[in-house]
Amino acid sequence: MNPLRTHRRLALHLAVAATVCVLSAYANAADKKAPPPRPAAEYPAVDPHPNEKVSIAIDPCNDPKDCPFFRLPYVRHSLIPIRIIISNDSDTALSLEDARIQFISANSDKIPAATPEDLNRRLFNLRDTQGTKIPLIPITIHHAPVDKKILQDDDDFGFHGTIVNAHSTAAGYLFYDLNSLDDPPLKHAEVYVKMIHTLDMKKELFAFTIPLDKWLKTQTPPPKPQPETNK
Repeated sequence: MNPLRTHRRLALHLAVAATVCVLSAYANAADKKAPPPRPAAEYPAVDPHPNEKVSIAIDPCNDPKDCPFFRLPYVRHSLIPIRIIISNDSDTALSLEDARIQFISANSDKIPAATPEDLNRRLFNLRDTQGTKIPLIPITIHHAPVDKKILQDDDDFGFHGTIVNAHSTAAGYLFYDLNSLDDPPLKHAEVYVKMIHTLDMKKELFAFTIPLDKWLKTQTPPPKPQPETNK
């Protein structure tokens, strides 16, 4: 038996097993709830539009322990959930039907919110689990359906509609694939929201820009490593 092929096969099995273990650890998250959203003005990263009486805030989760309610380990795959909170204090309902909510990196990369299909590919693509290139017998590959946990997370934690009623707050998590960005990906980045209209489509709101640095300033920095002492 070819020892190199055996080693590669063992590495693949171990990688897949490790991924299954990580995913299983999130199986009990279905019973957990996301905290109810507060009015947008109460979040540190917010862009208020006083004249339009609308504010939009963001609340990212870049540490799995801060969003344990998700069923799958998105953050471990550089899929960063960002909660978008929209408070409409006006007398007119708003439509999000045409809204665009983009992550803009420090280098001006524009990243749209990931679709459930995007999330499925990033979480369950075989290429993400294998450490080396392994020759495979050519076969027809059918696209797998979106994993039900992704759809459940979208139902439970995403936006529950495209209308923000007057004098109300709507919120939902969107996911952004930041795998291609340099670390730290949130530094000097921003979330850009445009094309929100009044429900009658007669007026488009001015675009919102929410710097992620506002949120980063509120986060507790990791402890500094202590210098080693000679005993």
